[in-house]
Amino acid sequence: MSLEEIIGSVGVFFILISAAFGVMWLCPRLPAHHRDDETNTIVRLIANIFAIMTSLVFGLMINSSKATYETIDRNVHSYATQIILLDRSLRTYGLGAVQARQSLKDYLAAAIDAPERANQAPGSRLAEQRLATIGDHLAMLQPADGYHLSLITEAQRQYRQIVEQRWSIVEQSEGIIPTPLIVMLIAWLTLIFASFGYRAPFNPVIAGMFVVSSGLVAASIYLVLDMDIPFAGAIQISDAPLKRALVQLEL
Repeated sequence: MSLEEIIGSVGVFFILISAAFGVMWLCPRLPAHHRDDETNTIVRLIANIFAIMTSLVFGLMINSSKATYETIDRNVHSYATQIILLDRSLRTYGLGAVQARQSLKDYLAAAIDAPERANQAPGSRLAEQRLATIGDHLAMLQPADGYHLSLITEAQRQYRQIVEQRWSIVEQSEGIIPTPLIVMLIAWLTLIFASFGYRAPFNPVIAGMFVVSSGLVAASIYLVLDMDIPFAGAIQISDAPLKRALVQLEL
């Protein structure tokens, strides 16, 4: 799990319960005209407005994270398929492509746990170098006839697609939810929880509900942000397609 996301979620939890309990503690100490029914009605109306806005924005964030996750998942499956197809082309080519096939296996073994991480993950630089080695081996092949020329032409096309797909996954793997939107959402939630604490009676049931609801909201924000970065945290893209591709390469 990402430590930064966990700290942020814990921070949201404490902000929300602090807003609720803080206003709950402050309300009885306000002058009487700040606690009359008219004031309470206006506070509730304003809270309802922000509750509607928060639900809409949070729904958009969920849809955005889900779309990012599903897009990268499809790309990883396509990526694995292209690797298998390249291996089949090299296998058909014959003995001259043995080194290229071995480099493809080495690349997939090195990149299997982090296909999207160009420079951040351990071993990713090695994987990138091995991917470049495949291209070098393809460039050095000398086809003996038109049949082998067509095979190497197809293999080079497949190799370019693999490189393009890899960097497409790299570019898509970063979160796309803007930080100002997240900050604004937390501010709205803080206002809503503060309005809940206004004129709320202090008892164990109310206190427990505030704690539980704050925890659930913080956990929801964590999961949405975690899904927006699909190769880190609790919700990750499965590497099963790449593992299946590696099995196919070893047959």
